[in-house]
Amino acid sequence: RRPYFRVCYICGRQFGLQSISIHEPQCLEKWRTENNQLPRLLRREEPRKPEVLTGGSCTLRAENEAAYHSAQAQLLPCGNCGRTFLPDHLIVHQKCCR
Repeated sequence: RRPYFRVCYICGRQFGLQSISIHEPQCLEKWRTENNQLPRLLRREEPRKPEVLTGGSCTLRAENEAAYHSAQAQLLPCGNCGRTFLPDHLIVHQKCCR
């Protein structure tokens, strides 16, 4: 039997069904700390856990897909090349992007 994983809506990483409840509050706290250290122009709104309609056979798949899209929405595009990065990585990338 294959283990089931859930995707974190903040960072996009996969966790087991029991460990996701431990990870998400810690990940959100880390996100808040990093977001407050960014320049005001790069700060983002706090991510919200996506709500998926329940009922049906593939609810875990739908929840994971919604969480993945939520995590991808956190990425910011580079003004020069268009690649997407987390805000703290975008600052480093922009120093050497031509």
